[in-house]
Amino acid sequence: MDNEPVLSCLVLGVESEDADIVTVVGLAQNGQPHPLQRAFADLGATQCGYCIPGMLLTAKALLDKHPHPAREQIREALSGNLCRCTGYSKIIDAVELAAGSEAPR
Repeated sequence: MDNEPVLSCLVLGVESEDADIVTVVGLAQNGQPHPLQRAFADLGATQCGYCIPGMLLTAKALLDKHPHPAREQIREALSGNLCRCTGYSKIIDAVELAAGSEAPR
């Protein structure tokens, strides 16, 4: 919301009036997936998919502010998003890949 990740369950509808809202669906442009979406798919950074919208939007907000973040910055930015399936390594690798960093395999 307004270029900041928010916990949608904690935002009142009235707070979003006149706000710029981007969802995971809105990341794709001209029918092409966002580099983050492509990296998550390429590296198998998803399993059940429940946490992925929040991970993707939080990662996008991070990359918008810091185009080439250090691994620790990625870990810190994503720390509010919980995932019980992947163990986070592939998710962090995918953000590094999308940022143009070399992700370890």
